[in-house]
Amino acid sequence: MKSETFPPASPSAEAHWVEGELVRSLLRTQRNAQTLGLLLMAVIVGVLWGDVSPVPLAAWALLGVVVAGWRLWILRRYEHEVMDQGTEEILAFFRRYRLVWPASALVWGLTTMLYFDRSSLADQFICWLAMAGLAMLSINSLSSQLATMRASLDTMAAAALAVMGWRMVVQLRLQGPSYHWWLVALLLVFWQVLRHSGQQLHETHRRNFELQFRNAQLIDSLTRQTQAALDAVEIKNRFLASAAHDIRQPVHALGLYAGWLGTEPELVHELAPKIVESTKAVNQLFDSLFDLARLDSGKIRLNVESVDVSKLLRDLEVQYRPLCEAKGLQFRLHLCPGTAVSDPILLQRILGNLISNAVKYTQEGGILVASRCEGNILRVEIWDTGLGIAAVHQREIFREFYKVPTHAGTSEGFGLGLYIVARLTHILGHPLTLQSRVGRGTVFRLRLLPTDARAAQERSVRSLEQMVPGR
Repeated sequence: MKSETFPPASPSAEAHWVEGELVRSLLRTQRNAQTLGLLLMAVIVGVLWGDVSPVPLAAWALLGVVVAGWRLWILRRYEHEVMDQGTEEILAFFRRYRLVWPASALVWGLTTMLYFDRSSLADQFICWLAMAGLAMLSINSLSSQLATMRASLDTMAAAALAVMGWRMVVQLRLQGPSYHWWLVALLLVFWQVLRHSGQQLHETHRRNFELQFRNAQLIDSLTRQTQAALDAVEIKNRFLASAAHDIRQPVHALGLYAGWLGTEPELVHELAPKIVESTKAVNQLFDSLFDLARLDSGKIRLNVESVDVSKLLRDLEVQYRPLCEAKGLQFRLHLCPGTAVSDPILLQRILGNLISNAVKYTQEGGILVASRCEGNILRVEIWDTGLGIAAVHQREIFREFYKVPTHAGTSEGFGLGLYIVARLTHILGHPLTLQSRVGRGTVFRLRLLPTDARAAQERSVRSLEQMVPGR
């Protein structure tokens, strides 16, 4: 019998799952209990045949067969329709049909009408023994559901005591043999012993399923943590491999330039700019790695305030216009006055990475940085006339260490800039869109929706948890 998948850990989820498993456990035992009950019914009919009137004996047997048939129908329906479903369906099914067990116990309790003080002592002993065996069987098969077990035991005992009381008090007017009272006392003691034993067995069942649930949750947690550790190792290896590959070229160039400068000092004016460029490339890589480290460690501290977007873009112009002019590119700035609610440092990092990316992959033409108004919301656009990005790569470029393979001559890229941009825009709640045509250029549009500091911090935590599950 298939058990339901373990739900996420919580006290209510655990209790719900355990209840479902207790019902499954009860229903698993019912076919064997049904078979033994029918055998004991045949024993009682055989023992009492000839001692009591056949009419009440046949009526009792017929009633027992009807109830047994009802139970069998319920079990078959459960096995064919409900067994492989979830906990909620199992519990709902059981609630609909749980009265069949007290009904069966009532039939057995009424057997005392057939033999108590109406057949020989030997036959009575056998019948009492059969009833005791059935009662003990019921605590074994029904104890996983404490309420059902108690209802069955109470119904059987109450029916038997009612029949005995009617016989002793009403029919015999308390003039019957004294052993009747000892039988009543014995039945009461046996009834309470069975109830206590059933409760102990139920608690054992419940503890076993609770331990099973917690062990499964622990195994699942350990599996997720192990996978997270393996993922972290893989990310670290990829990180180191990519960083080593990216840093090798500028460091190697620095060594060559320094060697040339040592042997041919007259080339200082030619080599100095190249040394500066190589140094900048190394610094850019370290800046990106530091940004990535802060993101992946969850140590980003947000400082949300009103940002003068025009001033921010002018500051970026001062930084990037010389780079464009050095490559023979035009740098144009179009401003729409306004402010945005954001983290000024992170926003500058986002826009700086986008402009740097545009300069890097543009060989002719120029860059346009524009702020535009959408009602009360500002939108910043970064246009370039560069290589463009094919549709097949437009989602991938936001992954860490990803480089568009068709961009020849752009090996100096580290594959981190747009990954960092994507993470930061998600955290700040600034939607970023991209449009591009291969060979024509690219435009990034950043909508500066107001940043909610608390929501941004929660997004930062969730982003880290998604990247490293179980962290």
